Amino acid sequence: MKVIGLTGNIGCGKSTVSGMLRDLGVATIDADAVARQVRQTDAGVRRAIERRFGTLEPAALAAIVFADRAALADLEAIIHPPVRGEIRTRLAELAEAGAEVTCIEMIKLLESPLLDRCDETWVVRCDLDDALARLAARGMDADAVHARLANQTSQESKITAADVVIDGSATLAETRRQVELAYDALLARDAG
Repeated sequence: MKVIGLTGNIGCGKSTVSGMLRDLGVATIDADAVARQVRQTDAGVRRAIERRFGTLEPAALAAIVFADRAALADLEAIIHPPVRGEIRTRLAELAEAGAEVTCIEMIKLLESPLLDRCDETWVVRCDLDDALARLAARGMDADAVHARLANQTSQESKITAADVVIDGSATLAETRRQVELAYDALLARDAG
């Protein structure tokens, strides 16, 4: 099974690209969704978060950790190990089920040991104004976006590490064309 590691900064269009890959028959794993599931269902994780931060409420937790890098590191130390474990389990299940290609969508992929499991790293890049507009449409103010971006690897660093760069500022049709070309190239390399 081939694994695409899909990353990019907040608001760049990772979920859009992931959806396009699903349309092509690729199994996808959204690390943010896995993290939400772990926070909701893992009693040990819930206890550790509440003990450290005094809250489990997502907005309050975000306000704390995106204002304090040490707090964010503490939250990541609590949640990342079980999230990685769940993603590894899902990868194994997908391989067992015969999936040809799987995609892991993860903002902090380049910092994760899961990067070693990926055959290709795809980065979705976009113009900052486009990201701000998309996130504003979701109700996030510019200060909150900048606080999150300050805690993410720069877009330039991600692009440098990429095997494939998808332009998330392009039209949806152009983005889809880029995704299809990159996917076809991956399959062609596998067949060759």
